[in-house]
Amino acid sequence: MSIYVGIGGWTYEPWRGIFYPEKLPQKRELEYAGSKLTAIEINGTYYGSQKPESFRKWRQETPEGFVFTVKGPRFATNRRVLAQSGDSIEKFSPAASPS
Repeated sequence: MSIYVGIGGWTYEPWRGIFYPEKLPQKRELEYAGSKLTAIEINGTYYGSQKPESFRKWRQETPEGFVFTVKGPRFATNRRVLAQSGDSIEKFSPAASPS
């Protein structure tokens, strides 16, 4: 069994100069967080679909063995009747996406 230590997202202005070193370019925040943690949740998937290029870029910015988790889309999770979220889950599922 493995235990991963992570955070939900990585782009937070209040963390600059506190968690992130002073003057670290914003474009290097994921790389830095990946050097200190073992996992990060991708919050952007909650708000909308992400491009495959974005996932590839994020993967390249993190070390081997680093784990990403994806937040379920709000159209699937914020339903009064969760059983009605099937279409949203199908659209979100990697198996339903073209390779």
